[in-house]
Amino acid sequence: MRLNPIVKKDIKVQSRSMKICWGVFSYELILALVFFLAMSMIQQQSRYSNGNIFASMVWLYPVLAVTQLVILGIVVPVRTASAISGEKERQTFDIMMTTSMMPFSVISGKVTTAIVQSMFYVVASMPVMALPFIIGGMPWSALFWFLAIALLVSLFSASIGVLCSSLCRKTISAVILSYVFYTMFFVATVLPIIVFAIFNIDMGYNTASSYSYAENIYLFLLLNPAVYLVEFFARIMVGESVVNEIAALGGMGKVGGPIRLVTTGYGWLIVSTILLLAVSFLFLWLAARRIDPIRKKGKKHGRGKVSNRAD
Repeated sequence: MRLNPIVKKDIKVQSRSMKICWGVFSYELILALVFFLAMSMIQQQSRYSNGNIFASMVWLYPVLAVTQLVILGIVVPVRTASAISGEKERQTFDIMMTTSMMPFSVISGKVTTAIVQSMFYVVASMPVMALPFIIGGMPWSALFWFLAIALLVSLFSASIGVLCSSLCRKTISAVILSYVFYTMFFVATVLPIIVFAIFNIDMGYNTASSYSYAENIYLFLLLNPAVYLVEFFARIMVGESVVNEIAALGGMGKVGGPIRLVTTGYGWLIVSTILLLAVSFLFLWLAARRIDPIRKKGKKHGRGKVSNRAD
Protein backbone atom coordinates (compact mmCIF):
# COMPACT_ATOMS: atom_id res chain seq x y z
CA MET A 1 0.00 0.00 0.00
CA ARG A 2 1.46 3.34 -1.09
CA LEU A 3 1.51 5.99 1.61
CA ASN A 4 0.17 9.42 0.73
CA PRO A 5 3.23 11.62 -0.03
CA ILE A 6 1.80 14.55 1.91
CA VAL A 7 1.29 12.40 5.01
CA LYS A 8 4.81 11.02 4.68
CA LYS A 9 6.36 14.48 4.27
CA ASP A 10 4.38 16.21 7.03
CA ILE A 11 4.97 13.47 9.59
CA LYS A 12 8.70 13.44 8.84
CA VAL A 13 8.96 17.21 9.17
CA GLN A 14 6.92 17.42 12.35
CA SER A 15 8.60 14.45 14.02
CA ARG A 16 11.92 16.30 13.77
CA SER A 17 10.47 19.41 15.37
CA MET A 18 10.19 20.18 19.06
CA LYS A 19 6.63 21.39 18.55
CA ILE A 20 5.21 17.91 18.80
CA CYS A 21 7.14 17.31 22.05
CA TRP A 22 5.80 20.51 23.58
CA GLY A 23 2.36 19.62 22.26
CA VAL A 24 2.39 16.23 24.00
CA PHE A 25 3.75 17.85 27.17
CA SER A 26 0.95 20.45 27.20
CA TYR A 27 -1.65 17.78 26.46
CA GLU A 28 -0.44 15.55 29.29
CA LEU A 29 -0.15 18.51 31.66
CA ILE A 30 -3.81 19.48 31.12
CA LEU A 31 -4.83 15.85 31.50
CA ALA A 32 -2.82 15.54 34.73
CA LEU A 33 -4.44 18.64 36.22
CA VAL A 34 -7.89 17.32 35.39
CA PHE A 35 -6.93 13.92 36.81
CA PHE A 36 -5.79 15.34 40.18
CA LEU A 37 -8.87 17.56 40.38
CA ALA A 38 -11.16 14.62 39.67
CA MET A 39 -9.32 12.43 42.19
CA SER A 40 -9.69 15.06 44.93
CA MET A 41 -13.43 15.25 44.26
CA ILE A 42 -13.72 11.44 44.31
CA GLN A 43 -11.86 11.28 47.63
CA GLN A 44 -14.10 13.91 49.20
CA GLN A 45 -17.20 12.14 47.92
CA SER A 46 -15.97 8.79 49.28
CA ARG A 47 -15.25 10.26 52.72
CA TYR A 48 -18.66 11.92 52.82
CA SER A 49 -20.54 8.79 51.80
CA ASN A 50 -18.17 6.27 53.45
CA GLY A 51 -18.02 4.47 50.14
CA ASN A 52 -15.31 2.56 48.30
CA ILE A 53 -12.95 4.95 46.53
CA PHE A 54 -11.91 2.26 44.05
CA ALA A 55 -15.48 1.77 42.89
CA SER A 56 -15.80 5.52 42.36
CA MET A 57 -12.73 5.63 40.15
CA VAL A 58 -14.81 4.47 37.18
CA TRP A 59 -15.93 8.10 36.86
CA LEU A 60 -12.40 9.03 35.85
CA TYR A 61 -13.23 7.51 32.47
CA PRO A 62 -15.83 10.08 31.33
CA VAL A 63 -13.90 12.96 32.91
CA LEU A 64 -10.62 12.14 31.18
CA ALA A 65 -12.33 11.12 27.94
CA VAL A 66 -14.39 14.31 27.67
CA THR A 67 -11.30 16.40 28.47
CA GLN A 68 -9.39 14.78 25.62
CA LEU A 69 -12.26 15.09 23.17
CA VAL A 70 -12.67 18.79 23.99
CA ILE A 71 -8.94 19.35 23.44
CA LEU A 72 -9.11 17.53 20.09
CA GLY A 73 -12.18 19.53 19.07
CA ILE A 74 -10.30 22.77 19.78
CA VAL A 75 -6.83 21.90 18.46
CA VAL A 76 -7.53 19.85 15.33
CA PRO A 77 -9.43 22.62 13.45
CA VAL A 78 -6.53 24.99 14.15
CA ARG A 79 -4.04 22.51 12.70
CA THR A 80 -6.03 21.83 9.55
CA ALA A 81 -7.01 25.49 9.11
CA SER A 82 -3.47 26.14 7.89
CA ALA A 83 -3.39 23.10 5.59
CA ILE A 84 -4.22 24.98 2.38
CA SER A 85 -4.08 28.62 3.42
CA GLY A 86 -0.61 28.04 4.87
CA GLU A 87 0.57 26.69 1.52
CA LYS A 88 -0.84 29.80 -0.16
CA GLU A 89 0.93 32.08 2.32
CA ARG A 90 4.22 30.27 1.73
CA GLN A 91 3.55 30.44 -2.03
CA THR A 92 3.95 26.68 -2.35
CA PHE A 93 0.33 25.91 -3.18
CA ASP A 94 0.74 26.24 -6.97
CA ILE A 95 3.83 24.03 -6.89
CA MET A 96 1.96 21.39 -4.89
CA MET A 97 -0.93 21.41 -7.37
CA THR A 98 1.41 20.86 -10.32
CA THR A 99 2.22 17.37 -9.02
CA SER A 100 0.41 14.24 -10.19
CA MET A 101 -1.68 14.13 -7.02
CA MET A 102 -5.43 14.57 -7.33
CA PRO A 103 -7.06 17.38 -5.31
CA PHE A 104 -8.87 14.89 -3.07
CA SER A 105 -5.55 13.14 -2.35
CA VAL A 106 -4.09 16.46 -1.25
CA ILE A 107 -7.04 17.13 1.05
CA SER A 108 -7.11 13.59 2.45
CA GLY A 109 -3.35 13.75 3.05
CA LYS A 110 -3.67 16.94 5.09
CA VAL A 111 -6.58 15.52 7.08
CA THR A 112 -4.84 12.18 7.66
CA THR A 113 -1.79 14.00 9.03
CA ALA A 114 -3.96 15.89 11.53
CA ILE A 115 -5.74 12.67 12.58
CA VAL A 116 -2.43 10.83 13.07
CA GLN A 117 -1.16 13.68 15.26
CA SER A 118 -4.32 13.77 17.34
CA MET A 119 -4.32 10.00 17.84
CA PHE A 120 -0.65 10.22 18.85
CA TYR A 121 -1.72 12.47 21.73
CA VAL A 122 -4.56 10.13 22.65
CA VAL A 123 -2.27 7.08 22.68
CA ALA A 124 0.22 9.00 24.85
CA SER A 125 -2.55 9.41 27.46
CA MET A 126 -3.28 5.67 27.70
CA PRO A 127 -1.36 5.12 30.99
CA VAL A 128 -3.65 7.61 32.73
CA MET A 129 -6.75 6.40 30.89
CA ALA A 130 -6.02 2.81 31.98
CA LEU A 131 -6.56 3.55 35.68
CA PRO A 132 -10.39 3.36 35.60
CA PHE A 133 -10.07 -0.03 33.87
CA ILE A 134 -7.34 -1.54 36.06
CA ILE A 135 -8.51 -0.20 39.44
CA GLY A 136 -12.10 0.88 38.88
CA GLY A 137 -13.23 -2.20 36.98
CA MET A 138 -14.44 -0.53 33.78
CA PRO A 139 -14.87 -2.96 30.84
CA TRP A 140 -11.98 -2.75 28.40
CA SER A 141 -14.40 -2.48 25.49
CA ALA A 142 -15.15 1.09 26.65
CA LEU A 143 -11.52 2.02 25.97
CA PHE A 144 -11.76 0.88 22.36
CA TRP A 145 -15.06 2.73 21.98
CA PHE A 146 -13.32 5.87 23.24
CA LEU A 147 -10.60 5.47 20.62
CA ALA A 148 -13.28 5.15 17.92
CA ILE A 149 -15.03 8.29 19.18
CA ALA A 150 -11.69 10.15 19.22
CA LEU A 151 -11.18 9.15 15.58
CA LEU A 152 -14.64 10.41 14.69
CA VAL A 153 -14.13 13.74 16.49
CA SER A 154 -10.71 14.17 14.85
CA LEU A 155 -12.11 13.47 11.37
CA PHE A 156 -15.09 15.77 11.87
CA SER A 157 -12.95 18.61 13.25
CA ALA A 158 -10.27 18.16 10.57
CA SER A 159 -12.83 18.23 7.75
CA ILE A 160 -14.19 21.55 9.03
CA GLY A 161 -10.70 23.02 9.30
CA VAL A 162 -9.55 21.93 5.84
CA LEU A 163 -12.75 23.19 4.21
CA CYS A 164 -12.31 26.61 5.80
CA SER A 165 -8.63 26.54 4.83
CA SER A 166 -9.59 25.99 1.19
CA LEU A 167 -12.03 28.91 1.34
CA CYS A 168 -9.63 31.45 2.88
CA ARG A 169 -6.32 32.89 1.77
CA LYS A 170 -5.10 33.71 5.30
CA THR A 171 -4.64 31.19 8.09
CA ILE A 172 -6.12 33.46 10.76
CA SER A 173 -9.28 33.86 8.68
CA ALA A 174 -9.50 30.09 8.24
CA VAL A 175 -9.15 29.52 12.00
CA ILE A 176 -11.91 32.00 12.81
CA LEU A 177 -14.18 30.55 10.13
CA SER A 178 -13.50 27.02 11.44
CA TYR A 179 -14.73 27.93 14.91
CA VAL A 180 -17.77 29.65 13.38
CA PHE A 181 -18.61 26.45 11.49
CA TYR A 182 -18.00 24.39 14.60
CA THR A 183 -20.24 26.61 16.72
CA MET A 184 -23.02 26.30 14.16
CA PHE A 185 -23.27 22.56 14.80
CA PHE A 186 -23.70 23.21 18.53
CA VAL A 187 -26.01 26.23 18.30
CA ALA A 188 -27.89 25.94 15.01
CA THR A 189 -29.06 22.40 15.81
CA VAL A 190 -30.57 23.53 19.12
CA LEU A 191 -31.98 26.81 17.83
CA PRO A 192 -35.15 25.35 16.19
CA ILE A 193 -36.07 23.62 19.45
CA ILE A 194 -35.48 26.80 21.48
CA VAL A 195 -37.56 28.88 19.07
CA PHE A 196 -40.36 26.32 19.17
CA ALA A 197 -40.31 26.29 22.98
CA ILE A 198 -40.18 30.09 23.38
CA PHE A 199 -43.01 30.87 21.01
CA ASN A 200 -44.96 27.80 22.13
CA ILE A 201 -46.49 27.41 18.71
CA ASP A 202 -49.78 25.55 18.75
CA MET A 203 -49.29 22.80 16.14
CA GLY A 204 -52.64 21.13 16.77
CA TYR A 205 -51.46 17.91 18.41
CA ASN A 206 -54.85 16.27 17.89
CA THR A 207 -53.68 14.97 14.53
CA ALA A 208 -50.81 12.57 14.05
CA SER A 209 -49.19 14.60 11.26
CA SER A 210 -48.96 17.81 13.28
CA TYR A 211 -47.67 15.93 16.32
CA SER A 212 -45.01 14.27 14.19
CA TYR A 213 -43.96 17.66 12.78
CA ALA A 214 -43.41 19.04 16.27
CA GLU A 215 -41.42 16.09 17.58
CA ASN A 216 -39.26 15.74 14.45
CA ILE A 217 -37.65 19.08 15.30
CA TYR A 218 -35.51 17.06 17.69
CA LEU A 219 -33.91 15.30 14.71
CA PHE A 220 -31.66 18.36 14.27
CA LEU A 221 -29.83 17.18 17.39
CA LEU A 222 -28.47 14.21 15.44
CA LEU A 223 -25.82 16.60 14.06
CA ASN A 224 -24.98 18.02 17.49
CA PRO A 225 -21.63 16.60 18.73
CA ALA A 226 -22.44 17.49 22.35
CA VAL A 227 -25.67 15.46 22.35
CA TYR A 228 -23.79 12.61 20.68
CA LEU A 229 -21.16 12.53 23.46
CA VAL A 230 -23.75 12.79 26.24
CA GLU A 231 -25.66 9.87 24.74
CA PHE A 232 -22.48 7.81 24.34
CA PHE A 233 -21.22 8.28 27.91
CA ALA A 234 -24.69 7.75 29.36
CA ARG A 235 -24.80 4.38 27.59
CA ILE A 236 -21.32 3.45 28.85
CA MET A 237 -21.63 4.63 32.46
CA VAL A 238 -25.24 3.93 33.47
CA GLY A 239 -26.45 1.73 30.62
CA GLU A 240 -29.33 4.07 29.81
CA SER A 241 -30.13 6.41 26.96
CA VAL A 242 -30.60 10.11 27.63
CA VAL A 243 -32.35 10.55 24.29
CA ASN A 244 -34.72 7.68 25.00
CA GLU A 245 -35.57 9.17 28.41
CA ILE A 246 -36.30 12.55 26.84
CA ALA A 247 -38.39 10.83 24.18
CA ALA A 248 -40.38 8.99 26.84
CA LEU A 249 -40.96 12.12 28.94
CA GLY A 250 -41.90 14.22 25.91
CA GLY A 251 -44.08 11.56 24.37
CA MET A 252 -41.99 11.45 21.20
CA GLY A 253 -42.19 8.46 18.95
CA LYS A 254 -45.85 7.70 19.65
CA VAL A 255 -46.85 8.19 16.03
CA GLY A 256 -43.85 6.44 14.48
CA GLY A 257 -41.68 7.98 11.79
CA PRO A 258 -37.98 8.91 11.95
CA ILE A 259 -38.03 10.05 15.58
CA ARG A 260 -39.25 6.64 16.73
CA LEU A 261 -36.53 4.91 14.71
CA VAL A 262 -33.66 6.89 16.24
CA THR A 263 -34.99 6.65 19.80
CA THR A 264 -35.13 2.85 19.71
CA GLY A 265 -32.15 0.97 21.13
CA TYR A 266 -28.84 2.32 19.83
CA GLY A 267 -30.53 4.01 16.88
CA TRP A 268 -29.49 7.52 17.92
CA LEU A 269 -25.78 6.71 18.10
CA ILE A 270 -25.84 4.76 14.84
CA VAL A 271 -27.71 7.39 12.82
CA SER A 272 -25.73 10.26 14.36
CA THR A 273 -22.42 8.52 13.55
CA ILE A 274 -23.48 7.99 9.93
CA LEU A 275 -24.57 11.63 9.59
CA LEU A 276 -21.37 13.02 11.12
CA LEU A 277 -19.27 10.83 8.82
CA ALA A 278 -21.35 11.91 5.81
CA VAL A 279 -20.92 15.60 6.70
CA SER A 280 -17.17 15.07 7.15
CA PHE A 281 -16.73 13.48 3.72
CA LEU A 282 -18.98 16.14 2.20
CA PHE A 283 -16.69 18.84 3.58
CA LEU A 284 -13.63 17.00 2.23
CA TRP A 285 -15.25 16.73 -1.21
CA LEU A 286 -16.13 20.43 -1.21
CA ALA A 287 -12.57 21.34 -0.18
CA ALA A 288 -11.18 19.18 -3.01
CA ARG A 289 -13.46 20.87 -5.53
CA ARG A 290 -12.42 24.25 -4.20
CA ILE A 291 -8.71 23.68 -4.86
CA ASP A 292 -9.17 21.78 -8.14
CA PRO A 293 -7.12 23.74 -10.73
CA ILE A 294 -8.87 22.10 -13.71
CA ARG A 295 -12.27 23.20 -12.43
CA LYS A 296 -10.99 26.75 -11.90
CA LYS A 297 -9.47 26.79 -15.37
CA GLY A 298 -12.77 25.65 -16.85
CA LYS A 299 -14.57 28.47 -15.07
CA LYS A 300 -12.12 31.02 -16.45
CA HIS A 301 -12.50 29.69 -19.98
CA GLY A 302 -16.27 29.76 -19.57
CA ARG A 303 -16.18 33.40 -18.51
CA GLY A 304 -13.89 34.19 -21.43
CA LYS A 305 -16.32 32.63 -23.91
CA VAL A 306 -19.20 34.57 -22.42
CA SER A 307 -17.28 37.84 -22.70
CA ASN A 308 -16.26 37.06 -26.29
CA ARG A 309 -19.85 36.37 -27.23
CA ALA A 310 -20.90 39.63 -25.64
CA ASP A 311 -18.30 41.45 -27.69
